[in-house]
Parts: sequence; structure tokens; C-alpha cells
Amino acid sequence: MDRFLYLTFDGLSRGAVYSAFALALVLIWRAARIVNFAQGAMAVATAYVAYSVASATGSYWIGFVVAIVGGLVLGAVVERVVMRFVDHSSPLNGVVVALGLVLIIQGVLGMIYGNNFRPAEAPFSRDAFQVGGVALLSRYDLFVFAAVGAVVVLLTLLFTRTSTGLRMRAAAFAPDVSRLLGVPVGGMLTLGWALAAAVGSLAGMLVIPTELGLHPNAMDLLFISAFTAAVLGGLDSPIGAVVGGLVVGLLLAYVSGYLGATVAPMAVLILLVVVLLGRPDGLFSRAKARTA
Repeated sequence: MDRFLYLTFDGLSRGAVYSAFALALVLIWRAARIVNFAQGAMAVATAYVAYSVASATGSYWIGFVVAIVGGLVLGAVVERVVMRFVDHSSPLNGVVVALGLVLIIQGVLGMIYGNNFRPAEAPFSRDAFQVGGVALLSRYDLFVFAAVGAVVVLLTLLFTRTSTGLRMRAAAFAPDVSRLLGVPVGGMLTLGWALAAAVGSLAGMLVIPTELGLHPNAMDLLFISAFTAAVLGGLDSPIGAVVGGLVVGLLLAYVSGYLGATVAPMAVLILLVVVLLGRPDGLFSRAKARTA
């Protein structure tokens, strides 16, 4: 039972980060109806910038803020300079361009910083609190929950309580009609990419200290887990992304704890296949209206 409780809390902590990254994928989908396969590489790029700033200033928090702001800028630049000129008549075009961006970003990071793992320190202790002799959550885990919870609340308010959130969804679903109604479709797409990249940067800053450290490919496995979480919950559902992330986190914790860490990636891929075959729209997808 002690082991089960430890794995449960560890899985929830991991799952909170997957939820944040899945939210970034959901944001892009809601804003542009595309899955951004370059999200992980973009997050690593901003994490490297944060590492450089923190090393120069001696302040983790300055680097943390720079990473989030850098994510906003990078997302806007990618949409304005690259994705805006992609022919979206076929969904594969955006996927191919995004995969090309992954190779470019990882190659540039490797040339600048090298391909060795760089240690990334956490801002709070990762030593877990002991309750009845059972290790539960650490101060850093609590920070992760607080950060992800704040993002969920802010995004929920954005999409349910503001006209900007409504315009973003309208620009994604019906761009031509939205233009006729005076909605700045291009600006809404740019905003969606910027917000998604900022949330992805946050997820990167939260997860990298818990892994081996900074590396150009540091977010590859995280992207697979977060993508599985987004698909599990439904690419159009922020709540689904949160629930999906927690489910994937628990799955990875239990499989790693009881079957071994080498089996965990396979378990995520099996879950992804099962979801795509059984309910490809996700568990929290809304029923589609009949058209005939």
C-alpha cells in the first residue's frame, strides 16, 4: 500500500505537467485546427534561453519569466513567418512543416549548446514530505500543481468569459464568416499560437528539472505522453486535456513502478492506439450534430 500511494502521488505530479503540455496542444487545435508537432522543440528552445539567462543573472525566476515571454514571442513568430504560408488544404502539410521545424530547432540548439545533458535545478526542494512513513509530495510538486492549476483557471476564463476566447474559436471554425463579422482572424491565430507556445514553455520548465536535464531532444518523450493525453481527453476539450494528462501520468507511474521504466513508453503507445481505435474524438468530445 505504501508503494501504491507513493506511485499515485508521483503519477499525479507527473500528470500535471502532461496536462499543461496537452493544454498547449489543445490551444493550437482550437485556434488553428492543427496539431503542432514542433511544440516540444519550441519548449526546449525557450528552456535553453531561460538556462542562459539564469546562468548570467544568477536568478532562476528571471529565467523562468524569460522562458514564458520567449514562448509567447516564438509562437507568434512561428505562426507569422512559417505556418501562415502553409497550404492547409491537406492536414498533412502542416504536420510535415512542423516536423521540419523540429529538426531545424533541435539542430540549431545542438550547434549552439552541444548535445550533452545540462543539469537543470528545481526552484524548490524535491524531497517528498513523509506522512506515516510514506513519501507523498515535495515542495516542487506543490509548485507544479499550483502553476498548472493557475493555467487551467486562466484558460477557462479566457474561453468562457471573454470575447477574445470566442473570437479565437470563431476564427478557427469559420474564418471566412468571422472576417465578414469583423473578427481579425490573422491576429486570433497568432494569439492562439503565442499562448500555446507560452503554456508549452511553462510545461518544459516544470518537467526538465525532474528528468535528466536540458538536451535538444529532452521533450520528445514528453510530447508523446502529452499528445496521448490530449487525444485521450479530446483535442477540443481543455478539461479533457487535464484529465488525460493525469491519467497518463498515473499510467506511467504504475507501469514504471510495477513493471519497469523500460515498459512505460510502450504502455503510452498502446493507450494511444486503443483510444484512436475506440474513441478517436476523445472521451470528452461533444456529440456531433447530424447533417443529413
